[in-house]
Amino acid sequence: MSGLVIIGASYAGVQAGISAREKGFQGPIRIVADEIHLPYQRPPLSKGFLSGSVTHSNLFLRGDDYFKAQNIEMCLGHRAVRIDRDAGTVELEDGERLTFDQLLIATGSRARQLAVPGADGADIVYLRTLDHAVNLKPRLEAAKEVVIVGGGFIGLEVAATAAKAGKKVVMIEAVSRLLERAVSPLISQFLLDMHRSHGVDIRFQQSVTAIENHGALHDVVCSNGDRVRGDLIIAGIGGIANDELAVEAGVLCANGIDVDAHGQTNIPNIYPAGDVSNHHNIYAGRRVRLESVQNATDQGKAAGFAIAGHPEPYEAVPRFWSDQYDAKLQIVGLSGPDDTPVIRGAISEGKFSVFYYRGTRLMAVDSINRPGDQMIARRLIAASLSPTPEQAADLGFDLKKVEAA
Repeated sequence: MSGLVIIGASYAGVQAGISAREKGFQGPIRIVADEIHLPYQRPPLSKGFLSGSVTHSNLFLRGDDYFKAQNIEMCLGHRAVRIDRDAGTVELEDGERLTFDQLLIATGSRARQLAVPGADGADIVYLRTLDHAVNLKPRLEAAKEVVIVGGGFIGLEVAATAAKAGKKVVMIEAVSRLLERAVSPLISQFLLDMHRSHGVDIRFQQSVTAIENHGALHDVVCSNGDRVRGDLIIAGIGGIANDELAVEAGVLCANGIDVDAHGQTNIPNIYPAGDVSNHHNIYAGRRVRLESVQNATDQGKAAGFAIAGHPEPYEAVPRFWSDQYDAKLQIVGLSGPDDTPVIRGAISEGKFSVFYYRGTRLMAVDSINRPGDQMIARRLIAASLSPTPEQAADLGFDLKKVEAA
């Protein structure tokens, strides 16, 4: 049995299989994953699942009956260990070989490990998978003093969850502001003020140099000599693309698997999608590797269409979001450090957007609790339409008029 084999059962892999079927792919489809769980949502793991507002059963993307109805075979709990592109096979850890005509690699990314003296003995918690979250939840409930290494999205979301649960939280961040590579200083400062107002102690421009273990307690030693004591250490210091299978199979990779606009690699019948892929993004003007649900879903769809013989270029506008306390941060587009920010709304009220301009062109919009701005901005950026900076700043101006012009 050949057909389509998909390695990885998260957003990109599942969407690729569904989209291939929607476009008329008639061959067998098998999704292989090393996790035993049905495909599940990842964003709630650092928020609702840890706090208890989202249950285990509410996490799953689709039920087993759905995949059976789509004639998609789920091969869960089986790790792929080798791709033989010439033979058209995927070898599993138990020695079984699956043959394929088309292969979709959706292996995602893994958490970067904290590699300092004492880290192995500290039982540091990382949060990427459902198993990670299941392990973290009771430990967070029992903890009193939480140390979070890294001020990225995962670190901030876990910090918010922990602070709301009454934990003492210290965050250690190596750079000078929160989400430095993702948002403007305006958004960084708003998030900093919000977290500090909830009691989170955030320390910038400090890296972890060692961890000293004292039974159930740990001292996190910082580069400036400070020691931060905690009974739970959580690290969120970025992700590494799981591209090793592709590299060994001779697929071109550079910080992830190189992919073209139709989701294809340098090997005609091998496609990647999601966190593991590195593509030329028309909005960034360069190759990027995006780690987001929307990117994974959109790339999976493009790859599925191409596999079914109906290629459509991947040109989706990048989107991201993060929930922290009562603030919903949404991002559309990709801004640069030299873009000019324009504020729409009131930062003091916690409802505002930042419009980013490169010259006169609108490049991206970050919003805090203004979802309407995001809906309009997504359409504007996709259509290369730009309100003037004066129009963007004027709450009395209807941005929909720009679309109609």
